[in-house]
Amino acid sequence: MDPRRVDYTGEGISEDELLATPYAQVRAWVDEAVTRADAQPDVPEPYALSVATVDAEGRPNVRTVLLRFLDERGPGFVTATTSAKGREIAANAHVAAALTWPAMYRSVRFRGRAVALDEAEVREYWDSRPWGSRVSAWASQQSAPTGSREDLERAYEARAAEFPEDAGAVPLPEFWGGYRVVCDEVELWGGRRNRLHDRIVYTRVGDGDLGDAAAWEVSRRQP
Repeated sequence: MDPRRVDYTGEGISEDELLATPYAQVRAWVDEAVTRADAQPDVPEPYALSVATVDAEGRPNVRTVLLRFLDERGPGFVTATTSAKGREIAANAHVAAALTWPAMYRSVRFRGRAVALDEAEVREYWDSRPWGSRVSAWASQQSAPTGSREDLERAYEARAAEFPEDAGAVPLPEFWGGYRVVCDEVELWGGRRNRLHDRIVYTRVGDGDLGDAAAWEVSRRQP
């Protein structure tokens, strides 16, 4: 494979630019990514969140979900709790996650532990989902094998008939929920020319959340 050479022309990030807390800084970057996605097509999914877990043998497993919650408590996502990620989190709650916006030469990495979302938060988000997305959650046995695409579509059609769009709400499945990452570390990556990138790291030194500046120490890592 021939190497493709792209010099990253981002502005990076310096310590004197940081906002008061890790939450404020991450929120600002997410909001900027969403604004850019709305204005031009080079950030097609600003909420794409890669989540890494480990299986029973300690082997890493990573997949991309969507960031659906972000506040001072940390980033959160929804899933079938019976999926591979749900089973792995139940056995080992330590996770890593990352938001990456290549066109903006930016990334945010989170490390910490996954905790289950409150049922009220899950239900509120579930009720906001389009009808088809709620039907899909019922139709898919997430992470389980399937014989064919046709089998999956038949399962969807059966659930769509069970929960018709004009007949009221699709109930929340008992196997569907979500997780929030309670962070011990948050890293901001900003791409720069000649691979001399910026890596600014917030490391937990206290019990506060992402909105508590006193709970975090700021340092810089070499690229």
